[in-house]
Amino acid sequence: MNRNLIPWRRKDQLPARGRDAGTPFEALHRQMNELFESFFEDFNAPRLPSLWRGDEGLSVLTPNFEVAETEDEVKVTAELPGMEEKDIEVTLENNVLIVKGEKKEEREEKKKDCYFSERRYGHFQRVVPLPASVQEDKVKARFNKGVLTVTLPKTEESCRKGRKIEVAPE
Repeated sequence: MNRNLIPWRRKDQLPARGRDAGTPFEALHRQMNELFESFFEDFNAPRLPSLWRGDEGLSVLTPNFEVAETEDEVKVTAELPGMEEKDIEVTLENNVLIVKGEKKEEREEKKKDCYFSERRYGHFQRVVPLPASVQEDKVKARFNKGVLTVTLPKTEESCRKGRKIEVAPE
């Protein structure tokens, strides 16, 4: 049974570089999850509150991003399920796109002899260096059904096609 302590991705979704690849912080994250999981399973302890559990916890969010470049534009797409546009901030500085977001949830249940209240919070920040210079005044961001799409038109200079240079023998 695998419960991720600091989740965002689904458990069956591996990082792009493979399960064991990544930074030392990612390895530490996995090891801490395994440590907590084994500790509580050994004692047949009840499940941890949802803030610590796999699919429901929020703490640090790591949404999936995709950067695509065409001749005319750069398009950045981010999967942000469960978020709303008011929770997302997009800025562009020195040809670097910065996307920040936070999600807050509160849940309250009242039953005959039971009262349950839960608050959860999560945040993320992604810094995306752009592969080409863009026209800052023409950048557009759209949010639809949990997907953020930022369209960044390239500058005229970035759109120019190179010219073929002939190589002459000496």
